[in-house]
Amino acid sequence: MKIIETYSHLNGLEFLMVHKPKLWKEIQKVIAAVDAKACRTKVSKEKTMTGKLLYSPIDMNAEFKRLLSAATWEESRVSYWVTKNEKLIRKTLTLDAKEQKKEIEEAGESPIYSYNQTDFVKERVAIEVQFGKYSFVAYDLFVKHLAFYVGDKIDVGIEILPMKSLQAHMSSGVAYYEGELYNVIRQGRGVPSVPLVILGIEP
Repeated sequence: MKIIETYSHLNGLEFLMVHKPKLWKEIQKVIAAVDAKACRTKVSKEKTMTGKLLYSPIDMNAEFKRLLSAATWEESRVSYWVTKNEKLIRKTLTLDAKEQKKEIEEAGESPIYSYNQTDFVKERVAIEVQFGKYSFVAYDLFVKHLAFYVGDKIDVGIEILPMKSLQAHMSSGVAYYEGELYNVIRQGRGVPSVPLVILGIEP
């Protein structure tokens, strides 16, 4: 695979290039090592593409996982507690999980355990490889990366997406770089409030 387009949100790429240059090179190396041809294994059953050989999201994800795991990128979780009380959520948002639970209980409310999980984190950088539906990308960008950033677990989040040219040879409904770039820019320059690097890839 190769990187075709790169979008830096809130100086995410600049942060990587200045503070994590070795990590940025490693990410580029991993993407270049993904064999796209070997992932073209899915036989389409859709009416408009019956019998056509498509790129398999499962196979591509597996290849990214193999390569990133070999480079010591690991899964990470951010745990937190929620409640129905808006003011209480605002008060406890920046606390650690243990303090959140304590504050909610002391206020007489019922704490509800929740968490966000990301597959690849290393040196305060998170990667999401997304070959899924549109809604998954929005969740990555506006919930996952943001939760890890607010929780002081990462300094920048990276989202890897297929270019439209690759997505056209995948099942329908898969998100693609150009569409998600539009969605981010439409929100305004400061939203989401987490430094991001969005990468568009193709074979």
